[in-house]
Amino acid sequence: MKVIVDQDACVGSGQCVLAAPEVFDQRDEDGIVVLLEENPPSGQADDVRQAAAVCPALAIRVEE
Repeated sequence: MKVIVDQDACVGSGQCVLAAPEVFDQRDEDGIVVLLEENPPSGQADDVRQAAAVCPALAIRVEE
């Protein structure tokens, strides 16, 4: 699994951090997504897929 984020599309809602805090964080100054783990372990795959699904800006893409 590979995770790709589009920081330009991100609206800073933080839903990704709530769904997968080991993989996503937010910048302090503006709340834009920060990818912590481009290739997360398989045990986090469901959380990452959930994060992508709930992103209101569709700024997270998952390649299986």
